[in-house]
Parts: sequence; C-alpha cells; structure tokens
Amino acid sequence: MSNLKTKPVKSHFKKIALVGKYQADGFAEMLNTLAKALKSWGCEVFVETETARHTGISDIKTVEARDFSSTVDLVIVLGGDGTMLGIARQIAGENIPLIGINMGTLGYMTDIPLQDAESVLKDMINGQYESDTRNLLEADVFRDNELIGSGLALNDVVVNRSGMSGMVELSVHVNDQFMYNQRSDGLIIATPTGSTAYAMSVGGPILHPSVEGIVLAPIAPHALSNRPIVLPHDARIAVKLAGGKDVSVNFDMQSLTNLQIGDQIKIKRSTKTVTLLHPFGHSDYLALRKKLHWNEYPSSF
Repeated sequence: MSNLKTKPVKSHFKKIALVGKYQADGFAEMLNTLAKALKSWGCEVFVETETARHTGISDIKTVEARDFSSTVDLVIVLGGDGTMLGIARQIAGENIPLIGINMGTLGYMTDIPLQDAESVLKDMINGQYESDTRNLLEADVFRDNELIGSGLALNDVVVNRSGMSGMVELSVHVNDQFMYNQRSDGLIIATPTGSTAYAMSVGGPILHPSVEGIVLAPIAPHALSNRPIVLPHDARIAVKLAGGKDVSVNFDMQSLTNLQIGDQIKIKRSTKTVTLLHPFGHSDYLALRKKLHWNEYPSSF
C-alpha cells in the first residue's frame, strides 16, 4: 500500500538504470524495447550488471547496483514484488526512486502493467508521478552477546522452524518489557509494506503506511490467544530463541543464519527508506480489490 504525495522528487530524470527478473521468458527483448524508448526521450540508459550478464546484453552501458547513487537518478525494475524487494534493500537510504513494471501477476509495488509501460513511463520520466516513501526494518542477531549477523527488510523479518522440526519457543520483549513466551511455528515482524505479504497470510492485519506501525504476527501459534498485534513504529523488539531446533531468521525471505538456543534478534525501524513512484491516479484500493478478489460495487454506490 502507498503513502502518496504529489510533490515530485525531481522534475525530470536523465540517467536511468534498468534491473529485472532476467529468468523470465522474453526478458531481454522487453528490456531492449524499454531501453530504446527511454533513449528516444533523451535519457541515458544503463543496465544493472547482473541483469546484463544473465541476458547477454552488451550494447548498453552497465552499472553495479552499489554504484547507482553515483551514476543514476532513477531505477526501473522489471519483474514482480520479489525483484523490487531485492533491489530496494540494496539501495535503501540512497535517495534513488524506483518505478516497478510488473511482468506477471498484479504486484503491490510493481504496479505498472508491462503492456502500459511505455505510455505511462513517458509522463513519469518528465515529472508527472506520485511518490511513496517506505520504511524498512533493521535487525541484529546476537549469540552470547556477540553480533553474528544483521540485515534490512522492506517486508518482514521472520523467525521460523524448518518444515521437518517441531514448534519453536520464542520469548518476546518490546522496549525492554516482557510481552510473552510463544510456542508456534514462528513469528513475523512486518512493516506496513509487508502487512500485505506473509503476515496477511497468517491472519495479520493490513496496515496503511500512514499508521507507521509494526506488525507482530505468530505463525500457527499453539495457544489461540496469541494474536497478531500492531506496535508503534518506534518499538524496539527483541526475540529470543528459548526452545526448538532447525530455526532460522530471514529478511524478506532471504535466510541469514540458523539459530541456536539463547540467540537473540533485536529489531527496530531503520532510518533508511526507499521511494516508489507511481503514475497519477494510482489507487491502493484498486490493487487490493484485484489482488484479494474483494467484491466490487458500481461507481454510483
């Protein structure tokens, strides 16, 4: 979902990087078509290095994702929300906006259909868009008071068991206050962006970004009284593994490490943000209706 503002970040984009789901059928052709259109509008076009390497594209300049901030002023993502999540984590905090072109099913963040890309992008490149700032979570993993890993998540931080192991026991503190011990298959700590992803599938609420909350959603809890809860955006959350085996912590479903009894994950909202751009008239409610198959009523209702 989006927290829309109509004030443009820039009046015009000149240097644009393309990155995408290069495994998709026909991807190289789609990327070349888009690059040609961008060049015809006076833009300098780059292809992210890994995207170029996997598609065999050699006639367009390449750029590493880590160098986006010094090279381009806009990134266009071709793929789905998973592709967007990956690149968003890499450039979080660098003040480079992203536009998402959806190549498959409807996406929440990659919201422009591929067939409409050229007609919609021309106006957006020239400053006609709505901007949407998203917050991320950051987490540190400790073992015996020693930092063993850390990561960022635009959607969620997930502590969960493997498919073959039994329930895990988690001890949860918020702002240094004990909340509960929970026996379950795991726990999802989600941003408003992630509230429409894994957290929603386990019964968590959908949050609009203006709520600035953090969702805690248990995965198949042993006690039905362990319900999802929305915490303030500035909450400091600590999750300690008190019991269980084959447990891991994931950032946007990217596994960090296997946990041991006593390991602790400390999670808070990151100071880093990402900015998504949408065409004028973008509607979160339309996206939700289509994605969730909500009933629609006539416009005269």
